Amino acid sequence: MGSALLMVVLFAMASSAVFASDPGPLQDFCVADNTSQVLVNGFVCKNPMKVDADDFFFSGLNKPGNTNNKVGSNVTTVNVNQIGGLNTLGISLVRIDYAPYGQNPPHTHPRATEILTVIEGTLLVGFVTSNPQNRLIFKVLNAGDVFVFPVGLIHFQFNPGHENAVAIAALSSQNPGVITIANAVFGSNPKIDGGILAKAFQVDKKVIDYLQSQFWEDNNN
Repeated sequence: MGSALLMVVLFAMASSAVFASDPGPLQDFCVADNTSQVLVNGFVCKNPMKVDADDFFFSGLNKPGNTNNKVGSNVTTVNVNQIGGLNTLGISLVRIDYAPYGQNPPHTHPRATEILTVIEGTLLVGFVTSNPQNRLIFKVLNAGDVFVFPVGLIHFQFNPGHENAVAIAALSSQNPGVITIANAVFGSNPKIDGGILAKAFQVDKKVIDYLQSQFWEDNNN
């Protein structure tokens, strides 16, 4: 019985290590020390005796972001780079503003699951499952509705209405990362060979050349 219990405990410990996306805290907090030159997975801890309330504080999430851009949206990020106290806590937050017909284009967070709440307006949201099914799972959300985007899957939000929309989302990492699909594929630096993309997307290479010229210019200005 004892050996069986030990095996269960060891399995649980191993499983928690496998599924953890961020390093866990080994003390009350580990406020990020942005002045340190030491490179670690995350950030070196600031001297706890020099920590104060401002290390756990951010102001301004009540202010609308500027949506006057090509996609008609703006993401205000609150992660470990804005709040040093988030270091090792495995959570962050964003505010997303959408102009009418604006979108948060298809993207993925390589290190986090996202849970989104609509504050104002209406959003069409969805994510695509992995190969080979590539199922689109989508829903129209209104104020007060909540939707989850599983870690690593491509997802998007679109404002189909005539009014602005606002959402707040929490992510299960202090630094979730974001890969916008079109920017990464067509705006990489250096560029992915156009012939490779033409074959992958089954289109004429001239289409790829045009897309790369547009996205590369946007990414590198």
